[in-house]
Amino acid sequence: MTAANAHRTILAVWRIEQPRLITSLARMLRDVPLAEDLTQEALLAALERWPETGVPERPGAWLMATAKRRALDHLRRRQMLERKHEMIALEMDEEQQAMPDVDAALDDDIGDEMLRLVFTACHPLISREARVALALRMICGLTTEEIARAFLLPEATIAQRIVRAKRTLSESGLAYETPCGEELGQRLASVLEVVYLIFNEGYTAARGEDWLRPQLCNEALRMGRILTSIAPNEPEAHALLALMELNASRTAARTDAAGEPILLLEQNRALWDQLQIRRGLRALARARDLGGAGGAYALQAAIVACHAEARTADATDWARIAGLYGELTAIVPSPIIELNRAVAVGMAEGPEAGLAIVDRLADEPALRGYHLLPSVRGDLLHKLARHGEAKAAFEAATALAGNQRERDLLMRRAAEAASLSS
Repeated sequence: MTAANAHRTILAVWRIEQPRLITSLARMLRDVPLAEDLTQEALLAALERWPETGVPERPGAWLMATAKRRALDHLRRRQMLERKHEMIALEMDEEQQAMPDVDAALDDDIGDEMLRLVFTACHPLISREARVALALRMICGLTTEEIARAFLLPEATIAQRIVRAKRTLSESGLAYETPCGEELGQRLASVLEVVYLIFNEGYTAARGEDWLRPQLCNEALRMGRILTSIAPNEPEAHALLALMELNASRTAARTDAAGEPILLLEQNRALWDQLQIRRGLRALARARDLGGAGGAYALQAAIVACHAEARTADATDWARIAGLYGELTAIVPSPIIELNRAVAVGMAEGPEAGLAIVDRLADEPALRGYHLLPSVRGDLLHKLARHGEAKAAFEAATALAGNQRERDLLMRRAAEAASLSS
């Protein structure tokens, strides 16, 4: 295996294993930033050794063993004078001895520990924006650049937020726990936002060569289901679960056999998971019964439900979808939501109406560098038979897109527009 291939394999394994590593070490050390630092050391060790020795048969177990050895060394260097540290070290020694047989245990370690880690990162002492950025960095394994793209903010701003949040966690001695009662309510909105963004990254990856990251979608769904059980009367928890279930129901239809994206209107709806759609609709009904029909997640879930309930693409109620986006932007003003509304208006009222909305967003600072703005514009221009302009818009979107599959799709659309314009 070449060094380049080894590095790609290591990073692919790391994407999957990082949350598990941080969760396990954070539970033992009761120190989230230290847990992240030690998992990074395990990654560096893999980058140094695997290109020479080859990828281990159980790479996740190797990384876990390495991270735990580093944690044990760290505690020993501090001489572990306190009884608490002695007990932790003993526990880690015992686990280290059993490491060759830990594959099944690693799966069990996730449990509710992942969600507990998110709640820890979302403590009220940390600013709301920093909570979410920190959790995405640790739980989702997103780079600072990817998180900045998700928030449409400069990378330096996100980096500063993460550094401040880690410092607060380290200096305050915050408990590593799932809070109850009023404390749970104080953190829940941020936790829901983290789960939402984790799902979004899995649903359409910002970077890399794969259009989907299913493990992130599945992890977000798992945490969403737990949240509805620990906060059964919180409508937005049920609404978020509905949104994720309904979106995830389309997974099998979203890519072809080669992994290339298939756009919504071209998907084979027979491949949509009807059981998951029913689960999503039940969760949405529960959110509405609790009085949450007008919440942000409930409105988004209602939009996806319009697609799920349409037997064919032509049967989609685009006017209702446009109206729901209007309600959503009234409570969560966002140029991205307005861009989505432009798509719906373009379908309901014609591409000229949609293009008028898009053109009003052209100078929006938050959308500068956002690839979907020229992508949507290109699609509307294409429908208006303005193929030369559509080609230029698709090429601009290609230059901005971070995901290779998405770039390939946009390049194909640019080529198609070019062939029609000649």
